Formats: sequence, structure tokens, C-alpha cells
Amino acid sequence: MVPVTIHSTDPFATPDGEKSAVRRLRGRLAAPVTLWTTPGPAGLTVSSTLVADGDPGRVLGLIDDESDFWDALEQSGRFAVVALTPADRQLADRFAGLMPAPGGLFAGDDWTDTDYGPVPAGDRTWAGCRLESSRVVGWALLVEAVIEKVTAGPSPDPLIHYRGRYHTLGG
Repeated sequence: MVPVTIHSTDPFATPDGEKSAVRRLRGRLAAPVTLWTTPGPAGLTVSSTLVADGDPGRVLGLIDDESDFWDALEQSGRFAVVALTPADRQLADRFAGLMPAPGGLFAGDDWTDTDYGPVPAGDRTWAGCRLESSRVVGWALLVEAVIEKVTAGPSPDPLIHYRGRYHTLGG
């Protein structure tokens, strides 16, 4: 029998010295972890999210143009952006494709249907957005949307992505 070893690091990760300088820079910038969902339903974990205040406010994000989420968003033209918390790590991994999703991405959790897409049940902070434009930027698709609705729930520590791992403001 071969012993099983649990690694503290990803044994398949590209070593830092072999990563592009841009990728190393990006990894050193902390980013909020959000869940984007759209009617269909479809969803995707997105850490490249920016909110621009204005009249109207806007959301910008970098997503995978080959994702099921993008296919569904092109059809619906609207989506929800949900701020994730440390309690949502498994949810984030599931929608990022890093964790199995038996029964589908939305199975096993309680969801609230909205006009913009399902959002996790409970008192959550989320925005309902209307797709305005998209264009290829680097190896991603830059999505720009108008914020049509904001629901501001409690303000727990956010889930943050930094150097390939989840973190919280407390550590």
C-alpha cells in the first residue's frame, strides 16, 4: 500500500520562478471573492471585481469567456454579484470548479430567486446588474454592467483571495 501524503501546497502549481511577472503581480494584489449568478441558472466565482460609484453605478469584472456562466449571461443580459464571506469558502471553490458539485452547482444549498439570478438565502449583500458591454482583455473577458439594485446585508469580514489562497481581514 502506498502512503497518502497531504501537501501544504499545491503540488501541481506553477513554481513562482516560472510564472509571468504579470501573474506574480496579480497574485500580490488582494481581491474580494464574489459569486456571480445569472438566470439559467449559472454561476461563477469571480475575484477580479471592481465597483465604480456613479450615476449609474457600475460593476466591472474579468471572467472566463468559455464558462457556462458567460453563455447564460449572454442569453439573459443580467446577473447578481454576491459578496462572499469566510463561511463561503466551499461555495467559492464549488463555483470556481475546484470542488465537486454532485447534483449541480446550486444543489445542497438554499437559494433565493431574483430577477438577476439566484442568490444564497439569508441576509446577504448583493447587487443586481444589467450587462452593458464585454471585450477581451488579456486572457479574460472584461464585463461591464450597470447596477440596477443593491441589497446591503450585514457587513461581516469579506473573503479575500491573495497569492492563490483565501484570507480574511483578520488573518
